[in-house]
Amino acid sequence: MKRIILLVALFGTTTLFAQTQNENSIVNDVTAIQKNIEKQNKEIESLKTKIGTQSSQLQGLLQQTENFKLQNDSLSKKIETNSVNISSIAEDLGTKIQTSETNAKESISKLDKDVEKNRLYWIIGTLITLILGGLVYWLLGKRIATSQTDVESQIRNTKKSLEEESLKLDAQLLDIINSQLKIKETETDKPVSGEKDHSLVLKVADEVTRILMNLEVMDKEIKGYKHLKKYSESILDNLKAYGYEIPQLIGMNYNSGMNMVATLEFDESVESGKQIIKRIIKPQVNFEGKMIQAAKVTVAFNE
Repeated sequence: MKRIILLVALFGTTTLFAQTQNENSIVNDVTAIQKNIEKQNKEIESLKTKIGTQSSQLQGLLQQTENFKLQNDSLSKKIETNSVNISSIAEDLGTKIQTSETNAKESISKLDKDVEKNRLYWIIGTLITLILGGLVYWLLGKRIATSQTDVESQIRNTKKSLEEESLKLDAQLLDIINSQLKIKETETDKPVSGEKDHSLVLKVADEVTRILMNLEVMDKEIKGYKHLKKYSESILDNLKAYGYEIPQLIGMNYNSGMNMVATLEFDESVESGKQIIKRIIKPQVNFEGKMIQAAKVTVAFNE
């Protein structure tokens, strides 16, 4: 009997514990459901707010659409009015264009007649002007040619006279030089210092070279040219008897290593890359094989 009572008590306790556990589980589930319901209520409230905002925006768009329709209707009316006005203006402009074309054709026809008449007058005037101009040009050209011929003839004659006088003066100078050389030749006294005085010979060489260089640019047919050239060359030859030598440098190729003073002048007639001695300003003078005066020359070159 005690066992039965004990079993009944144990079963009752177990049942009571199980009910207590079930009640606690139910309470937890209810709490979780309430929290979930609260969260969903908040989300519903947020959605309601968004829906209200979007509804307001939609209402604004509907109002703008209505305004746009009203404006579109107004614009259509204006376009229709403008079309009517453009048609009217086009008709009026077409009439004016037609009138302008008619007037222009009449004006052009009248202008063509005037131009034809003026062109004829212009051609006649131009021909008369050309004839008179050609006649004047021919007369002036003939007179200028005659005057130019006279002037050139006078210049040539004057130049020829001056050159002839220059040749005479140079010939007299050579006579004096030749006389001085002869006097020098008769002198037998030796200088006190024992050194020979070359001053006279150097002056003679300078003057004779100057005369020969001037002859190079003169007309060979001038009176006295040939005589003066031979006379000058003979004096230079006579200097050899005294031990002096004057090298002929004209036409020689020049290089910077030569013992002379050179002035370079560009000359297109010279072969490219060449340097040629074209004029002697002061001659080179040697005495008994030794140079006592360096040459001063003008050198023509072409790059």
